[in-house]
Amino acid sequence: MMAVFKNAQETGSPSLLASVWHTVEVTFLSSYTNVLLIFVFLGILSGSQEWNPSAVFVLNFLAIFPLASLLSFATEELAKSVGQTVGGLINASFGNAIEMIVGITAVSQGEIHMVQSSMVGSILSGTLLVLGCCFFASGYDKETVHFNVDVTGIMSSLMIVSSSALIIPSTLYSTALYAAPGGNEYILHLSHITAAFLLLFYFVYLYFQLSSHSHLFSSTEDEEEEEERQLGPLAASLILIAATLGVTVCSDYLIEGVDGFVEAYGVSRAFLGLIVVPIVGNAGEFATTVKAAKEGKVDLAIGVIVGSTLQIALFVTPFLVLYGWALGQPMSLRFNSFETACFSLAVVVMNCLIREGRSNYFAGVLLCGT
Repeated sequence: MMAVFKNAQETGSPSLLASVWHTVEVTFLSSYTNVLLIFVFLGILSGSQEWNPSAVFVLNFLAIFPLASLLSFATEELAKSVGQTVGGLINASFGNAIEMIVGITAVSQGEIHMVQSSMVGSILSGTLLVLGCCFFASGYDKETVHFNVDVTGIMSSLMIVSSSALIIPSTLYSTALYAAPGGNEYILHLSHITAAFLLLFYFVYLYFQLSSHSHLFSSTEDEEEEEERQLGPLAASLILIAATLGVTVCSDYLIEGVDGFVEAYGVSRAFLGLIVVPIVGNAGEFATTVKAAKEGKVDLAIGVIVGSTLQIALFVTPFLVLYGWALGQPMSLRFNSFETACFSLAVVVMNCLIREGRSNYFAGVLLCGT
């Protein structure tokens, strides 16, 4: 309780009630998508009361949009206290909370193909759509936009390495093991080994970024005047926890409603995973990075986008593979041929456009068009 009063004093509020009202007001006005918060209540109600599965799916799908925005807003406020590098890591981490929670729920319920499609879709959405919009937002009124070539070079190289590791099981299965006895089991074991190495690689990358070579990830933007905080650390943390719990409940009902939605409208699970789930998962990240790019914080925007994409490739996907192994679910890195081709193309295009450390609005158009 003393921490709450201390937080109220820091924000200039005369009482606990005023501090709570300030937090609610600032949070609600942080994004236009918060008008959809009513769907959080409706989504949870529909799932708990076992409404029509299609209605449960749609209501909880709409509910995750404002929850994603709240996650983004709360992490952004929390990140203002820790500097740009760690702040970018916090934004990337909680930007992938949607994918992680939905993925865990889907693996638990046996929706393996939808999880695989959603991982590929999230990477495609981040490297093409979100990054393209950031380049366009930052460069539409400038001839050239420059950013940290050291960081982008490291991250693009990591992306190539991680993508290569992710597509090897799919390629091996398609070329040699699709008709071999025990081919699926072999790919499953190979996926488990690959996932373990990718997780180890991810933690080494975190040490590289935050400790041994942290100076490479700092920029001149760190020296600029810090943006004023709208919320204290305690209030931001509480909103973060509440939004995470909301996403957990709504994602559970979302996955439960998949069967009814697929049967009612004739859409495939691959479409839901490749297109629909990434739209929800990247909603908060999209708002944060485009806003940062428009304000000239291109390094921060690219750091969040590529960092988030790396986290999906190096942490979220391997974690879900090992999580499925623990549950006895056949979660592997064997994506279908179309997903593998799209994944490879997205990584190559992104690498070509960011490796030189400069961009313009036309590069953004190319990424979005791809």
